[in-house]
Amino acid sequence: MWPLAATSLIKGSPLMGEMVLLGRGRQVSQISREMWEQHLAQVPAHSGDRLSFMSERHHRVRYFVVRELPSRGMRLGPEEISSALQLPLEEVETILDELETKLFFLVRNERGEVVWAYPVTVEPTPHHLSFSSGERLYAA
Repeated sequence: MWPLAATSLIKGSPLMGEMVLLGRGRQVSQISREMWEQHLAQVPAHSGDRLSFMSERHHRVRYFVVRELPSRGMRLGPEEISSALQLPLEEVETILDELETKLFFLVRNERGEVVWAYPVTVEPTPHHLSFSSGERLYAA
């Protein structure tokens, strides 16, 4: 569920109230700004619980693939990640499994290479990204 817009006007009348549009699949619904802010206030506690399985090494692997996919512009194999971060290959493979299955932070192809690490992917999507440093990639 993602917010799409924040205000609504009706035929030139004064502002009728701030609304947030939420898109899920092809469905769009709206909720009041107040309700959205209440939801956001609960995010830190919820996120902390969801991320509690992640060790410092999980974060290192995730940050590495998110940083390296744009600069390399190509998929990253577990061997490359292991070598760059100086972590045992088996541990990297376990971490990649957990990041993919527990929170869907990343996606691997059939060879186990990372091709998608939120928010970027090396696989074509309709969402093109261009970085100020010159890299071009797709949004996940």
